[in-house]
Amino acid sequence: MNLELRHLRVVCAIAETGSVTKAASTLGLAQPALTAQLQRIERTLGGPLFERDRRGARPTALGELVLARARVLLPAMKGLQDEAARLAGAGDAPRRYRFGGVNSPILGRLVHRLAAEQPQAQISTHASWSVDELAQLVAGGRLDYALTGVCGDSTPSADYGLSWREVAVDPVMVLLPETHPLAGRDEVDLADLRHEQWVAAPGDGCFGDCFAAACARAGFTPRKVYEADVRSCIDLVDAGEAVALCQATFRPVAGLVTRRLVDAPLRWRLMLGWHPESAAARTADLVLETALVAYTDALAPHPAYLAWLLRNPAFGVRRPAPVVSAHRVRTG
Repeated sequence: MNLELRHLRVVCAIAETGSVTKAASTLGLAQPALTAQLQRIERTLGGPLFERDRRGARPTALGELVLARARVLLPAMKGLQDEAARLAGAGDAPRRYRFGGVNSPILGRLVHRLAAEQPQAQISTHASWSVDELAQLVAGGRLDYALTGVCGDSTPSADYGLSWREVAVDPVMVLLPETHPLAGRDEVDLADLRHEQWVAAPGDGCFGDCFAAACARAGFTPRKVYEADVRSCIDLVDAGEAVALCQATFRPVAGLVTRRLVDAPLRWRLMLGWHPESAAARTADLVLETALVAYTDALAPHPAYLAWLLRNPAFGVRRPAPVVSAHRVRTG
């Protein structure tokens, strides 16, 4: 048997988890299958790679040697694949746009405008709740652009070398059933919601911490926070079981209302990211301009919010400004 990169990944997984059983779970394999594979690897390399007992699996001297080489080879091979993917994308014709995002208020309108303006373009979308996963896919050349959001003055992770531009900044609103006692107000004080249960969609961003901090400033700790997909969030609010935070351009739903929070204690910044050395960088200005128009389109069903934006110029669409490059900006 010839040794392959997948075999090195197996050895690393066992070493990192300290157990063949845990490694099998991590790799999505049955434990007997992984054990058999490890035995074939050991026969190929001429000796046992791990000492196994009730406490787990620990590398032998031979195992340490293989691990040392694998920890050099695997990242190097990953880097080669990523660079090759970016280079291969440089000569694409017709033009290609691969977007990543989830629950974005403008993704649909952005795709629609690009498709109308460039009928021959190849446009695809990828959904993920994880901002880091989207950034990783862009950095690896598997996506061209990421549409994501961050709260307050935070910036997306600098670990992936992407460039980011603001598309818009919106105050975060609260979603209530229209029968809620506070639904008749134009604005709701966050402190007046201290007795409510909350529901939120999943994600790995900073928003949970920002929300908790805003509640603390308002003098309370949220009673309970359900986690659910967007459809279930709406259902829980409609049932009166919880209230939810939502984007200002949230599409109106019968029986529910969105209300601004007094003094906008939470802000949501919509960001567009791309890799500065990718082919996508050459069309980033075009995509950003289209994203700005798509955001403006998204305001049409919200005349009251549009009027509020005219009175509050610190919010709303952001005109092009210098690129925020993750090569230069680090956040703590």
